[in-house]
Amino acid sequence: NPCKDKRHLYILADEKKCRRLPSVLIVGPQKTGTTALYMFLLMHPDLVSNEQSVKTYEEVQFFNGYNYLRGLDWYLDFFPDVNNSSNAVLFEKSANYFDSPKTPRRAHSLLPNAKIIVILVDPVKRAYSWYQHVRSHGSKAAIQNSFYDIITGANGSAGQEAILLGQRSLQPGLYAYHLERWLQHYPAPQQILVLDGEVLKADPADVMLEVQQFLGTNIFDYNAKLRFDKRKGFYCQITSRGKSKCLGRGKGRRYPPIDQRSREFLENYYRDPNKHLMALLRRLGKPLPQWLAQKYREV
Repeated sequence: NPCKDKRHLYILADEKKCRRLPSVLIVGPQKTGTTALYMFLLMHPDLVSNEQSVKTYEEVQFFNGYNYLRGLDWYLDFFPDVNNSSNAVLFEKSANYFDSPKTPRRAHSLLPNAKIIVILVDPVKRAYSWYQHVRSHGSKAAIQNSFYDIITGANGSAGQEAILLGQRSLQPGLYAYHLERWLQHYPAPQQILVLDGEVLKADPADVMLEVQQFLGTNIFDYNAKLRFDKRKGFYCQITSRGKSKCLGRGKGRRYPPIDQRSREFLENYYRDPNKHLMALLRRLGKPLPQWLAQKYREV
């Protein structure tokens, strides 16, 4: 950790202070509601995030890939200099951190005291949502192959792009496997908050109260600032003029329902991993997401 090395701090430019590092990471996974949580957090007067990236928008994606080689100075450039006397809390949201093998270790080496937020939805829904997401963005593999063929590899001649899409659809949903890797580096249960993505969508004000209590911030009344938008199908911010400010057109898209064959394959694929997740959350003393408890009531 260069911020613990006096030699590094000595040569660090005055404008590159380690106090500019975030103390909160929203790590994903993708297609669980991380962008909604990000926007809700920005409404809080004490919560501040990074500047947007030209390539990846609100996500810096520092710890999980080649950006890590750009170094600490590059990362610090994304964050404002926060006065030590202020109540400001810096946070970063990069939804592909969750299932990245290298990210937990890298994040802990630089941010050992960070608080980690994870959002979980039914992995069956998450996998299908990811496929439809990349399809809507013009992925040839998603356009040329059915969802069932992508997740099962049934089309053996589909090519490398289809194989990678299948992996990106399935692997992030192995929640317990990835969560255990985070716990290896952030073993204190009180450092990790696991949110139910379905409840975040249905009752965001209640979830945001839980988030604020976890972060230890002043309480901001989200009930007075959020309103359900029937057209979009989710809650939106109420502006100072009384209008609704919702997430972009890409959010809240309505897709055709998942086919029965794919659903049955995924329910079977995730059955044991989901039961593993239940056991892990119970061991950590954390409440089960509603979708998980309802799916396996007999366990």
